[in-house]
Amino acid sequence: MADCVFCKIAAGDIPAAIIDEDDHAFAFLDIRPLTRGHMLVVPKEHVARLADLKETPRRSLWDLVHGLVPRIEESVSADGMTVAVNDGSAAGQEVPHVHVHLVPRKKGDGYGPIHALFGTPKEADKKELGILAEQI
Repeated sequence: MADCVFCKIAAGDIPAAIIDEDDHAFAFLDIRPLTRGHMLVVPKEHVARLADLKETPRRSLWDLVHGLVPRIEESVSADGMTVAVNDGSAAGQEVPHVHVHLVPRKKGDGYGPIHALFGTPKEADKKELGILAEQI
């Protein structure tokens, strides 16, 4: 897509610190990092939602994620990694192109668990869980 920032990076029209890539996906350092080493992993083909990714780009995307996590952790001495996807605008996706955030974490960094985004979790109704599981 011509006006997509990630497509422009993939095409080489916008410079980026590309860390790794293959024929279908690439990874680069975020220019607005939450922590040192924050990286985005993106399919080269413009696809807005995870469900729309074809098999080969999907595998490339997750293979890059899998290989990069330990590399990033080692390079910035991280204690862990938040791996996050905002899939759709209702989920906070700001660029309508699939992307995975790799955010290196350190103990005591001030960021909480993902549950902190939504408040305190409530105990689910067991019957409702069964119904939902059947629907899914």
